[in-house]
Amino acid sequence: MKKKNFIALLATAVMTVSCGTMGTGLLTTDTLSSLGDVIVSVLGINKINENPLYGTWNYAGPGCAFTTDDLLAKAGGEMAAKKIEDKLLPHYQTLGINSGNTSFVFNQDKTFVAKVAGKTFKGNYNFDPSTGAIALQTLLISLNGYITRNTSGISLLFESQKVLTILQMLGGISGNTTISAIGEISKNYDGVRIGFDLRK
Repeated sequence: MKKKNFIALLATAVMTVSCGTMGTGLLTTDTLSSLGDVIVSVLGINKINENPLYGTWNYAGPGCAFTTDDLLAKAGGEMAAKKIEDKLLPHYQTLGINSGNTSFVFNQDKTFVAKVAGKTFKGNYNFDPSTGAIALQTLLISLNGYITRNTSGISLLFESQKVLTILQMLGGISGNTTISAIGEISKNYDGVRIGFDLRK
């Protein structure tokens, strides 16, 4: 989808939401946040430079974005991304993922330390700010993903199989029904990436 078409899609979203708020004549904070989410639900639109990436990022919820604005539109727009996150949330909770035990630390020396559901893995990373692509390398696995801005911080997102690999590696729970359910959710949407919303 060309940029002007995406702008038209966003304008339509603004008009739709505005119509829903005409009774009060005000755009609420939630409304403005939703409009921002329309933009951040496409990888590569809201990039982050490397310096702001450094530091500790704590889990804030499931993350989701589409690889192109065209696929986002075909899937039903921001509501589709929000629906995926809502479906992921109870499965993440079942696996014990919460803000107190899940975080990612990116250091200036290109090392990282990640903790997911209390289990730690670490290694080196390479980040390309021009594309948002990030490669995480540990002794056991390599994970290629994306980092994009969201309305409260960043999202660290992967192809669904990579997310399943992380969960299986950390929990030793291959074949777990919860993990299988997470894989099934993403299969229903083309070009979706899932992972973690993070904030400092």
